[in-house]
Amino acid sequence: MSPGPSPVEPVDPFDLPDWLGTDAVTWTAESVLRGEHRVQGCLGESGGQRLPCDLLAVDEAFPQPVADDATRHAAHQAWRHGQVHLGRRDGRLVLLVPGTCFTADRLLDAVGRLARAVGASPDRYAAHLRIGG
Repeated sequence: MSPGPSPVEPVDPFDLPDWLGTDAVTWTAESVLRGEHRVQGCLGESGGQRLPCDLLAVDEAFPQPVADDATRHAAHQAWRHGQVHLGRRDGRLVLLVPGTCFTADRLLDAVGRLARAVGASPDRYAAHLRIGG
């Protein structure tokens, strides 16, 4: 039997860098979006500051679950209340989102919820997606 998913450590939005709440921020995909449960990316601002930030669809369960029950529950609860659950996995910030894969709309919604979580207007955030694959 293969080991379960690597653990996700909860992250408080107030522990994230201040520039996420004060500067214009772009989330840039480092992998393709289409049909994937994990989309690797990076948050950045015009001054060159960067923060690795992935999106994880927590309900994907084949060939094994990508998140434990507690993490999935927290992600669904946050989403239901208009928020996004934040975590850290393998040293990277992760936006934990209900579902099994991402669409452009779901990704934009998650990034907008991150903006609100750090006290920024979603209007100050942008997303750069990869369409290849």
